[in-house]
Amino acid sequence: MASAASEGKGLLLKADPIAATFRDEVKTSLNVCTRLPKLVGILATSSAPSRSYAEFTKKQCAELGVNFVLKETGAALSADLGEGEGVEEAIIEANEDEGVDGIMVYFPIFGAQQDHYLQQIVSPFKDVEGLHVKFHYNLYHNIRFIKPSSLLSSVAPSPPTLTALESDQPPAGTVKSIIPCTPLAIVKCLEYVRVYNTILPYGDRAYGKIITVINRSEVVGRPLAALLSNDGARVFSVDIDSIQEYTKRPRVNGSTESEATRRYHPRHVVRPSNLTLQECLAQSDVVVSAVPSAAYKVKTEWLKDGCVCLNVASEKNFEKDVREKASLYIPSIGKVTILMLLRNLLRLQQYTQASTVPSQ
Repeated sequence: MASAASEGKGLLLKADPIAATFRDEVKTSLNVCTRLPKLVGILATSSAPSRSYAEFTKKQCAELGVNFVLKETGAALSADLGEGEGVEEAIIEANEDEGVDGIMVYFPIFGAQQDHYLQQIVSPFKDVEGLHVKFHYNLYHNIRFIKPSSLLSSVAPSPPTLTALESDQPPAGTVKSIIPCTPLAIVKCLEYVRVYNTILPYGDRAYGKIITVINRSEVVGRPLAALLSNDGARVFSVDIDSIQEYTKRPRVNGSTESEATRRYHPRHVVRPSNLTLQECLAQSDVVVSAVPSAAYKVKTEWLKDGCVCLNVASEKNFEKDVREKASLYIPSIGKVTILMLLRNLLRLQQYTQASTVPSQ
């Protein structure tokens, strides 16, 4: 539902109508499944937000008919157990269970480095969150279609060529690579509000857009910047101590190489930026903020008139008067994110059916 209230001229767009489209898609896919997929959620901490997200996942799965099992371990199971205790064993057990189609682990648990290790333990054939290094490699190298058997290989898939992709449909014998749920949900929201131009060729539909992403974590910010820039956007990636520019458009100053044949790189490149956050926001058509802090606020006065703003954090990162500048404000995308997770679950089930998967 979109509304324009008296306190702001921009529209407030809730995630519900965006999620509804994908809810119907997931229902249709479930109706033709020979076996309903099973998703295991692993909760290993006493974190209230993680517990809330687990309950939200359980509710959404129940409404759609997905078999969801919440496995509690560590401090989530008992105050006598440590934070994260038993989580690795729970992941391995789910990997080895042939009746389990997808695994999600409620992070953070130990911190960035050890959590990254745990993300790599999850079998790529069951990684509904798309956090395995194989999926990150594909994303960062703009490899959109893969053979499921490539997940069993130690050899990286071939990088894309400069030729334009004909469509978003996988060529024969391939499937779409899994993309992390939250970045994918953000892209789907931007497609819904027509930031993406469907007249342009697939793989370049964000061309001409300048987007600022405030967050550069490996779960949200960095993969999102890569996704958007691989789709043609110029992206400013903002972290606590630096700003980087992501783009697949080459610098052509004084280049003797034909601009026609080098219109863009096959995947994004990253460059340091000397711009300040204020300067980035002043020219950005879209601003995405995912800072996990109630104290952090994007200054409304710095925003470009008519921009689109998306709040991805559990806390509100934009000031209350954001719609005085933004033409459209999406305050939360959680309902879309969970549906991206379920789409990934269904896709992973197809991966397994298309491959011979040895015991993990």
